[in-house]
Amino acid sequence: MLRIHFTSEDLARTTIAPGPDPLWEALLSLYRLRNSGGGVFFSEWRRQVRPNLPASTHLLSDLAPPKGYSADFMTPTRHMTSIRDGVEAVRSTPRARLRDDIAELARRHPGRPLRAWMKGLADGAAGELARVADAIDRYFEVSLGPYWAHVRAQVDHDRVRRSRTLAAEGWESVFATLHPSARWSYPVLELDFPADHDIHLGGRGLLLQPAFFCWGPPTTLLDTSLPPRLVYPIEHQLGWAGGGLEPARDLALPALLGRTRAGVLRAVAEGECTTTELALRLRMPPPTASRQAAILRDAGLITTRRHHQAVIHALTPLGVSLLAGRSSAPSP
Repeated sequence: MLRIHFTSEDLARTTIAPGPDPLWEALLSLYRLRNSGGGVFFSEWRRQVRPNLPASTHLLSDLAPPKGYSADFMTPTRHMTSIRDGVEAVRSTPRARLRDDIAELARRHPGRPLRAWMKGLADGAAGELARVADAIDRYFEVSLGPYWAHVRAQVDHDRVRRSRTLAAEGWESVFATLHPSARWSYPVLELDFPADHDIHLGGRGLLLQPAFFCWGPPTTLLDTSLPPRLVYPIEHQLGWAGGGLEPARDLALPALLGRTRAGVLRAVAEGECTTTELALRLRMPPPTASRQAAILRDAGLITTRRHHQAVIHALTPLGVSLLAGRSSAPSP
């Protein structure tokens, strides 16, 4: 459980980031490459990117294991608007930060070997830090650069939507919609997290960072002395990487489910939503959206859970498989 402790000063100093952070997106995309989460949204991107990954990507994988803690210095503490600024910030990481992060990495992942180059990095070897910075630069160019306009547009959309919510309803409504697990009871915001982790803002405020490649619960830096930032997932569009659904498959889905329910399933696939949001996406009356969602839920294609006075719909693995055109049956 992640618990973020606010004061009245912190609420006044809490802000939403002005756009995507290139280094956070680079780090989170590494997780998306190696984990299956969000398959229907990221599978085409993975297919396009994997054959072209630079050889130096292994340096980043060493610093960011597939699960758990990754070295905090890979995501500098202030918001970066360009990859160039981010890479330069990594190059200037203080030696003490490198030593502490590598020690924490070794402690959090005792089964993973601490490679010789990482020991040199912990000792402040400038050459090793330059190699990491160059690896981030090359990885971003291949894996995120071609898609950056779309990433920025989707993050900007989320920022504008939440800014409107803030203006109309206040921080309580913004916090409540960051993730289905979010629970706000002043002065504490609670969210699902892999371990118990408390952040006492102490008047510093909180930066809310919408992230395209974040999937699942929000995340944050381990070191609570660093400027507080909560990185949370945004909604996605199917086919954003240019692949989309194959025409035959796109025609087959309405034949299988019916045009209306196929539309509902695709709308839920854009991101978790309430019945009201689902109705707005499809421009249909809320009772119709609720009825169609109930049919898909009974078929095991979506889940529905209650959050305060609303219900939230999300795809199940079976729904993801159906949209992706895969069979959910095990291989013989």
